Amino acid sequence: MLRVMIIDDEAPARTRLRRLLKDLEEAGRVAVAAEAESGVEGLEILQEESIDLLFLDIHMPGMDGFGVLERIDPTDRPVVIFTTAFDEYAVKAFEENAVDYLLKPVSQQRLEQAVERAERLASAPKAMKVREEQIGQLLDWLDARASVDEKDSDKKAASEYLKQISIPFRDRILIVPVERLVSAEISEGITRLNILEPDEGKGRPTVRQHIVSHTLDTLDSNLDPDQFMRVHRAAIVQMNLINEMIPWFSGRYKLIMAGGHEVIASRERSKALKERLMM
Repeated sequence: MLRVMIIDDEAPARTRLRRLLKDLEEAGRVAVAAEAESGVEGLEILQEESIDLLFLDIHMPGMDGFGVLERIDPTDRPVVIFTTAFDEYAVKAFEENAVDYLLKPVSQQRLEQAVERAERLASAPKAMKVREEQIGQLLDWLDARASVDEKDSDKKAASEYLKQISIPFRDRILIVPVERLVSAEISEGITRLNILEPDEGKGRPTVRQHIVSHTLDTLDSNLDPDQFMRVHRAAIVQMNLINEMIPWFSGRYKLIMAGGHEVIASRERSKALKERLMM
């Protein structure tokens, strides 16, 4: 029996999927063990629960499905089936990299076919290894499609790069030195800045997240490349705030930043990062 988890920010979508899985539950093939309405909540549950099959929505606020996928410990990753409303970009990504997906509204027949494939994968270690390679290829494909052309000719003079960033906050605007910018990340078209908060005798420094209107590409072109690096299609980090690099899957690294914030570096950019750090 496969222990199933559903991650989807839309309650009706989760309810429909549970209803469609009911016959398979009664047949003893699956058991819905958990569900989450956000990527962050889903990752927390995955650290506590043993899950065999994950239905993962792509479009979620805060952290999308691809971001969740990258952050799941590869040594304990369940079989993943993506769910999405029609999205030409996502569908092309799945089909070119032979990754399972279900289009919403999910049909009973397609769901049963997907569960049957998941059962085969879960019982065959060699098949799971191939599956991991396909997931790695999918993430590489996404990163390549979104990569920014970083030409030396586009470099600015050092004096032209941002020294501070203006951030709307409640009823005021914060002026934050770029030295406190841990990372800039984008998900579902929303750019979030992770800012290192001053240590006020509380011990370990903390990171606070702020939403800004700038695109990641705009920030990338205005942050000093000697100080910052685009380590992922959806993330820029400050180099001197990287505390640890943990080997991840398919040649990637998990970066542990100041304040404990985590960022996954893509395979190609992990290579470039290692070169810059002379590893």
